[in-house]
Amino acid sequence: MERRLSAASRRSAPSAIQKLSHLAQRVGAVNLAEGFPDFPAPANLKAAAAAAIAADLNQYRHVQGICDVLAETARRDHGLDVDPLTDFVICCGQSEAFAAAVFAIIDQGDEVLVFDPAYETYETCIELARGIPVYVPLDPPSWTLNEDKFLKSFTSRTKAVVLNSPHNPTGKVFSKEELLIIAQACQKMDCFAITDEVYEYITYDENKHISLASLPGMQERTIITSSLSKTYSVTGWRIGWACAPASIASAIRNIHVKLTDSAPTPFQEAALTALTSTPNFYSSLKKLQATRFSVCIC
Repeated sequence: MERRLSAASRRSAPSAIQKLSHLAQRVGAVNLAEGFPDFPAPANLKAAAAAAIAADLNQYRHVQGICDVLAETARRDHGLDVDPLTDFVICCGQSEAFAAAVFAIIDQGDEVLVFDPAYETYETCIELARGIPVYVPLDPPSWTLNEDKFLKSFTSRTKAVVLNSPHNPTGKVFSKEELLIIAQACQKMDCFAITDEVYEYITYDENKHISLASLPGMQERTIITSSLSKTYSVTGWRIGWACAPASIASAIRNIHVKLTDSAPTPFQEAALTALTSTPNFYSSLKKLQATRFSVCIC
């Protein structure tokens, strides 16, 4: 019956990242393939999840408090005016939020610009939606945006641009000048932007994360995706979200509900503890990540 499989499934190759992770696990090697830490999640987060389970918060559930906190954070950090009741979709990690966003906006034959190198999930999601990924190479060694290459990648079929900043796998943080080029092109070509901002709290030196949606004219066309995973060292909890204008968020929500119904309830409850962490938590996280990385490369 293999010949009866869908064309999309036949095109989809095994995850190279997972294969490397499984190999590292088998031989006891340091695993640099996947973006998860080798230190435990914060004790208060684990306690909050355990308390939620003990309180029998184990059925389908939407925890509105997450959206309330995220909306406040978006206003404080990025100057975004978002409605917590309509503009957020809580998903099973950033990966599902990204997939649901792609399925909400991409039709067969639509082109989606993706900066190369890129996280492997993007291509598969675009192809599952019957879209066409178009790769725009970043220029090494600093992985800078080449404006000419970028602008020449647009066609009449371009529907969206995917922006991952801070970037996986290079660590690059797109500058404001680069973001303005992307924003102006998206507006000129009337395109969506889907951002992956899971590393927003882990930046170093003079680099500062700027959300593309915060630039003039971009909030109305940007879908922000992110998650708890990287910042709070809980990659296995699968709590993520999409943030977009109400009509777009509604389309994403309708797809999310059909895919997974809801994100894990106990971990949604614990997310409230994570998302209300003090500023000291984020500065300590950067120091801890830097220390662990320096140990890995020595």
